[in-house]
Amino acid sequence: MPKTDPDKEKKQRRVFLKQAGDMLEETKKQLLKEIRGRVKEETEGVKDEGRDTYDLASDERDREINFILNAREREKLLAIDEALQRIKDKTYGLCESCEGEIQLGRLKVLPFTRLCVRCQEETEKENKRQKTLEDERGYRKLVMNDFEEEGF
Repeated sequence: MPKTDPDKEKKQRRVFLKQAGDMLEETKKQLLKEIRGRVKEETEGVKDEGRDTYDLASDERDREINFILNAREREKLLAIDEALQRIKDKTYGLCESCEGEIQLGRLKVLPFTRLCVRCQEETEKENKRQKTLEDERGYRKLVMNDFEEEGF
């Protein structure tokens, strides 16, 4: 395994932090611009005069989809703001679970990440285990309720 130069890695990390901050700011600006555009379209909406039920239903569906997208965009904006705050606090790139450094490659692909690969895998395994337990409990309740209804 080749030997790594710690000073070179630190310099790469500093350069990346600057790039990440710039990229996050640009992503935030784009996202806000898209949201404002959608909100403007919604408020300027088409008049209901002369439109049939299908047109109105289609417009309502589009509004619901936009609402869902806006919720996702709000989550993304929050993640961007939190990442920018971590850059300011000099905690960006540190795993919130084990406090180790998150690899630069991972940060480049997932600039909002808060966990290193190992901690992310552990979190996902735990979430999957919890979901399985909840599903089993729900299934048991469903089965028991079926027996109760049948008078067993």
